Amino acid sequence: MPASSLTIALVTLADLSHEPLAGVHAVYVTELARALGRQGHRVTVYTRRTDERARPRVRLGVGATMEHLDAGPARPLDEAAVLPHVKTFAEELTRRLSHGRQRPELVHAHGWLGGLAAHSAVQDLDVPLVQSFHGLGVVESRRPGGRRTVHPARIRIERALGRGAGRVLAGCDHEADELVRMGVARPQIAVVPCGVDGDRFRQTGPTMPRGHRPRLVMVCGDLESGGVATAIRALVHVPDAELVVAGGPPAEDLRADPVVRRLTALAEELHVADRVRMLGRLPRKDVPKLLRTARLVLCLAPHQPSGMTSLEAMACGVPVVTVPAGLSADSVLDGVTGLHVPAAQPVAIGRALRRLLGEETTLSAWAIAAADRAHSRYTWERVGAETARVYAGLLPAPAPEPTAEEPQDAEEPVGAGV
Repeated sequence: MPASSLTIALVTLADLSHEPLAGVHAVYVTELARALGRQGHRVTVYTRRTDERARPRVRLGVGATMEHLDAGPARPLDEAAVLPHVKTFAEELTRRLSHGRQRPELVHAHGWLGGLAAHSAVQDLDVPLVQSFHGLGVVESRRPGGRRTVHPARIRIERALGRGAGRVLAGCDHEADELVRMGVARPQIAVVPCGVDGDRFRQTGPTMPRGHRPRLVMVCGDLESGGVATAIRALVHVPDAELVVAGGPPAEDLRADPVVRRLTALAEELHVADRVRMLGRLPRKDVPKLLRTARLVLCLAPHQPSGMTSLEAMACGVPVVTVPAGLSADSVLDGVTGLHVPAAQPVAIGRALRRLLGEETTLSAWAIAAADRAHSRYTWERVGAETARVYAGLLPAPAPEPTAEEPQDAEEPVGAGV
C-alpha cells in the first residue's frame, strides 16, 4: 500500500443489500468506498443486515469490504423502526472497531442514524469522526407533508451531530448554508458533491423503446414531492411532447398507489393522459437506458439535496431543466448544461420547455457540455480524492522520511590550538 494510505470505517444504517431499492445514500456510500479503495486506502463499510441471506463480509472492490452487523430483524425497515436498534448496532460496531486489525484511523458516518451509532462507537477510540447527512431533516420537513414523515428527533440529533463532528461533508452549497443556520461552524464544513458512475452512465449504450414524440423524462423516488404534478401541468404548454416518469412503487403496484392515482387523474383532467407514462420504480441498471431516450430531463422537486438524477442525465449527454435546489443548483450550469426554472410554476416551465425543444442547436451544444462536465467534475475518483483530503486534514501530519546526509569534511573550530 502507498505510504499515504488510510484505514477508514464508513458507517451507515441505510439498506445496501437490495440494489433495485438503493437510494442516493446507499449508492454514495458504496461508490465512495470503492473509489477510496482504488486509491490505495483500506475501507470497511459497516451496515445493518437487511437480508438473512447476506454474507457477513462482502468484497466491494479493491481495498473495500462491507460487513453486515446484526441489529434488529434482517429485513428493510424505515427510520422509525430502525431507531430502537441503533444501540445494538453501536455496541457491535464498538466491538469491531476496537479490534486491533480493524481499528480505523478515521470514521465517516452517513445519515443521522449512522451518525448516532458512530458517535457512540468512537467515544473511547480517540479517532476523528466525519459526518455526511445526505439530506437534512430541516429541509425535508419543508416538503408538502414533510413534517409528518421526518422523525421528531431527527432535526435535533442532526444539529448535535453536526456540531460534534470533526468535519461535516455537505453535498452542495445549499446544504452547507443550511448547516451554518443549524449552528455548525463554517470552517467545520467541507463541500464534496455526489459522484456519477461514468461507465454505466454514458452517451452511448442500449436504450429503451421510444416513439416519435420528443421525450421529457423524470426519475424520482418520491412521486408526491418530486415535482411530477408540476411537470404534468407544464405538459399542457408543450404540444406533442411526452412525459415519462420513473419512480414510486414497482410497476405491478402502480394501479393501487394513491399518489399515482392522483397524478393520473390530474393528467386526465388536463387532457394530457395520452402523453404521460408512469413506469414505476426501475432497477438501477435500467435508468441509463431510459435517460438516453430523453431530449430533456426534468428535476423539478423544490427540495432535492442530492441531485443525482441531474448528474446521471448529464453524463448520458442529456441537458437538464431543474429548479435551482440542492446539488442541481451547482452541477447544472444555467444556459450551459441546462436551464434553471422557478419551482412550482408550470406555465413558465412549460413555455421554456416548448422553446427549448425547438432549438436543436442549443440542445446539441448543451448535451456536449453536460457530458463533459459530468465526466470531468463529478467522477467518483475525484469525489474520493476530495474526501480523502478532508480526512487528511483531521489526522496528524506523517513524520517526514529520514534523508541521508552527505558526509562533510571535518573542520577545526575557530580558535583551535590557541
